[in-house]
Amino acid sequence: MPDMTLKDVREKLAAKQDALAGVFDEARVTTDSGEKSYDFNRVTSLGKDVKGSIAVAEKVKEMDTELNELAQQAEALEAAEQAEKNLSDRQKVRNRLPLPGGGGNHPALGLAMKSLGAMITDEKAFKAWVDGGAGGGITLSFDDALPSDLLAKAMVPETIGAKALMSTAAGFAPESLRLPGYVEAATRPIQLLDIIPMAQTGQAAVPYMEETTRTHGAAERAEGAAFAESAFAFTERTSPVRKITDSLPVTDEQLEDVSFISSYVNSRLMFGIRQRLDQQSLLGDGAGANLRGLKNTPGIQTHAKAADPVPDAFYRAMTKIRVTGRAIPTHHVMHPEDWQDVRLLRTTDGVYIWGSPSEAGPERLWGLPVVQQDADVAGTGYVGSFMPAWISMFERKGVDIQIGYVGNQFGEGRRTVRADMRAALVVFRAPAFCEVTGL
Repeated sequence: MPDMTLKDVREKLAAKQDALAGVFDEARVTTDSGEKSYDFNRVTSLGKDVKGSIAVAEKVKEMDTELNELAQQAEALEAAEQAEKNLSDRQKVRNRLPLPGGGGNHPALGLAMKSLGAMITDEKAFKAWVDGGAGGGITLSFDDALPSDLLAKAMVPETIGAKALMSTAAGFAPESLRLPGYVEAATRPIQLLDIIPMAQTGQAAVPYMEETTRTHGAAERAEGAAFAESAFAFTERTSPVRKITDSLPVTDEQLEDVSFISSYVNSRLMFGIRQRLDQQSLLGDGAGANLRGLKNTPGIQTHAKAADPVPDAFYRAMTKIRVTGRAIPTHHVMHPEDWQDVRLLRTTDGVYIWGSPSEAGPERLWGLPVVQQDADVAGTGYVGSFMPAWISMFERKGVDIQIGYVGNQFGEGRRTVRADMRAALVVFRAPAFCEVTGL
């Protein structure tokens, strides 16, 4: 491949990315339950020579490898351009004019600039000229001295015994170049939304029908006897859509003078709303405008650890979900401190059960992934079947960002950036989840 410029690499990278995205768009299949999968037999954009799922999959792997190589080339070229910028910045500092009296890039003048008279009398040629009778004239040259230094020295005559100290406290403060970016403040990340199935709704509430009576009366009967009879009944349930909001007043100058502030404010508000939704999905009490989270959903099962080891308690919760909830458990949810106790479990002879301390170890318990969360306090964990059939988060409106004037802000040179979203959490089958206490 011939050498390319950074622009060429970026353009080729973008084109390859679009091509690969097109392949996945063609292959994407959505089932009736809302789950997404890929059927590579549907792909035709790769040409007549690439047909069938295996051939397409191999081509996708080849395209992905090429994209990785292009990305590495782009990173190398970007690093080279950044190195050139860094060199230019250093050259600016190195080549700047020396401050008057400071010596600058002329170390031959010493740490302090002598007066013109002192420089003349110290010259050997001047002393020889005086010793020879000072006849005629003499020419002296000071190539290392800057005219600005000599003029500055002339403007500050020294009185007898006076020595002024030049320091950063009373002199010229050194310039400080701030590092780019900023150090983010610590905050709780999004932890549960990744395992909760997401769906959409166009209504102010999510109504659904629940089968509340299911009595199977199937039984053997003799010839001519009355048939057995079953009974089924449904009840309509409703989960209201709730709104989560946030806002931030910002001055006109802040938006105008700092180029990244607009995107920073938008991203922070969006994250804050998602973080609140994440917390509400577990702990919301359903009162007022709150969502009803998993912890406060009526009907979820509970299991007390008691004297059992923590892994045993979670397995017993899994059994309850299978037997009473008639569902297949998919995830464990627990506080990092509770998972710490599991990770540090050892046998009687000191061998770590979840792997050597030199390894990360599996974040799995009884074959199920462990999701660590600290929205709820330590000591309480959850096991659940996080499948669309048993739980879903319905978005009425995703995170929306607006900016405008509130009250007297127009006259004060301020604006308010606001964000909101609307969603409903629906736990279709509460017994498919179990709270484990006493950890």
